[in-house]
Amino acid sequence: MLELGLKTLLAYLLGSIMGALAIGALRGVDIREQGSGNAGGTNALRTQGFWFATGVVTIDIGKGMLAAGWLPGLELPGVSADPGIDRGWLAAACAAAAVAGHVWPLYHEFRGGKGGATLVGALLALAPSVVPVAIAAWLIIVLLTGYAGLATMIAAASMPLALWILGADSPPLLAFAIAMTAFLIYTHRSNIGRMQSGTELRMHRLWLLRPRERSS
Repeated sequence: MLELGLKTLLAYLLGSIMGALAIGALRGVDIREQGSGNAGGTNALRTQGFWFATGVVTIDIGKGMLAAGWLPGLELPGVSADPGIDRGWLAAACAAAAVAGHVWPLYHEFRGGKGGATLVGALLALAPSVVPVAIAAWLIIVLLTGYAGLATMIAAASMPLALWILGADSPPLLAFAIAMTAFLIYTHRSNIGRMQSGTELRMHRLWLLRPRERSS
């Protein structure tokens, strides 16, 4: 249990490294004070532009990959691998902890992002075949509605379905996918409220079916 506890804690601390806030500090901006107030890639794109957002997403995806793919196999000084812990469950726990760290970062007053990019990184390490399905689902929803938050929730919901269709035989992975779907819906609850009230921002550049402006 010591290995599980320490590596889960390390994954959380790794997840707490926020790409948006790290890059923002170099530019003297805090994107939590701009746009939607979210420290994630979508708000970074809206408020700071493409290259800023690219750096943010790269960091956030990278920490998810490290937490799920590298950290579970890391040899910690003085801590031996616990034979009683299934490696699949350890990887899932580290991945989930990294996503939680992104949402509630220790270093930034527990005000972070919503976990989408970090989850993608974890999936690239745990189940890379699911990532194209999730990205396709995200893109389709954005093209149809313009809502990035809705697209992220639908993409997350596609993960367990994709694993089932692909015949994945891994209880830890399936449990992780289901839990993360519920978690991302929870982190996007403010988006749900804004969609219901009609105040949710849309990604107009990708919104294919947006109403055309009438020429005067």
